[in-house]
Amino acid sequence: MRYITFALAKGRLAKEVMKILENIGITCEEMKDPETRKLIFVNEELKMKFFLAKPSDVPTYVEYGAADIGIVGKDTLLEENRKLYEVYDLGIGKCRMCVAGPESAREKLQHHELIRVASKYPNIAKDYFYNVKHQTVEIIKLNGSVELAPIVGLAEVIVDIVETGTTLKENGLNVLETVCPLSARIVVNQVSMKMENERITKLIRDIREYQEERK
Repeated sequence: MRYITFALAKGRLAKEVMKILENIGITCEEMKDPETRKLIFVNEELKMKFFLAKPSDVPTYVEYGAADIGIVGKDTLLEENRKLYEVYDLGIGKCRMCVAGPESAREKLQHHELIRVASKYPNIAKDYFYNVKHQTVEIIKLNGSVELAPIVGLAEVIVDIVETGTTLKENGLNVLETVCPLSARIVVNQVSMKMENERITKLIRDIREYQEERK
């Protein structure tokens, strides 16, 4: 029996996912060691492997078959736009992708003015403004605190993930439009879905049943 390999987005999400997996009988004790320098963790008994990756890399590992299953936020899936199957919404890590800026920018959005938009998610921003709003904008990719962009005059608005909106408010910014809701999703490699259909389908079913019971 071959191993089924999971790619998990590093951080809080990976910890939450491991708790869910534990509750359906899939454990990986090696991962609990905070001192470990290991990159790949194995459960020999269940023939499963796990590795942690930067969220933006998870869809790449899954598309190319280095991982059979990936668990990552919907924001990353939309931004990376990889060829894979999105099979289940875990309903954890809920937040939303929003257009935010000072109140003065609201009118510019309504009148479809040519504005500059700063974002860590240029593809999501482009898709929203060009294909949903049909507004021509200049998109500037940033890697750090995008809230800074409207404050220093780099851009009129930003497209970013909003959980509570506290950071925005503290910087004098508001949510002006909602792009889409976000949460953690399970994705599967297209070939793995055919080759290991029975095992993967059972795994997803077990996760789904556990998550539904918790609601």
